[in-house]
Amino acid sequence: MSAEIKNILVVEDESIVSKDIQMSLKRLGYNICGSSATGEEAVYKAKETKPDLILMDIMLKGKLNGIEAAHIIKEEMDVPIIYLTAYADDSTLSKAKITEPYGYIIKPFEEIDLHTSIEMALYKHSKEKEKKKEVEQMFSALERGDREDIFFVRSKSSLVKIKAEDIYYVEALKDYVSIFTPKAKYVIHSTMKDIEKKLPSRAFLRVHRSYILRLDKIHAIEHSFVTLENLEKQIPIGGNYREELFKKIKTI
Repeated sequence: MSAEIKNILVVEDESIVSKDIQMSLKRLGYNICGSSATGEEAVYKAKETKPDLILMDIMLKGKLNGIEAAHIIKEEMDVPIIYLTAYADDSTLSKAKITEPYGYIIKPFEEIDLHTSIEMALYKHSKEKEKKKEVEQMFSALERGDREDIFFVRSKSSLVKIKAEDIYYVEALKDYVSIFTPKAKYVIHSTMKDIEKKLPSRAFLRVHRSYILRLDKIHAIEHSFVTLENLEKQIPIGGNYREELFKKIKTI
């Protein structure tokens, strides 16, 4: 466990269970920043105490159940939530997954299971925050270098400068994008929409929902594909992007 003591909010409507959980957390070295028995109170306590993690019972009394409370908290705060529940049916799991929890513990559970789930959730959340910070740094550097058409991408432990003129194309891969240059491929946590905004529009064009390419790298256009200079890969042309592509290029 990390040296810094983490603050945990316990949301459980059964008093005895709540006290047992809090005792376990204290033995494991965590700090209890608050507890609540209803979804409404959980939302209030989360905003008030700003916990590092929330243990949320799914079946709560009151107007809001645990899933509904978690949804509200997720909309307003960046805090990992682990669900506690005695119900493991498919319907409950399906509803719970929508809020993208960091864990799901079935009651009754062992203290070691609680500890492991919390540490994994805290670690995963910290890594996600690091990636978000890296993207923000990259975009900030990009904005500073717009006039020179340069930007920076994370490569291992450093930020590497890339000239826009060296980029052949960008490809989407779920929550990541790959930037291809003649010498290297860089994978960053971002979206095509954000990348498209940052690349100079005079030189780059989105030709498919999963591809952005540099116009002066085009070697040939054949049917529904584009081939780029010095590359064997074919880039597909999406139907919604074809007209804009032909507006951008000169034909004789």
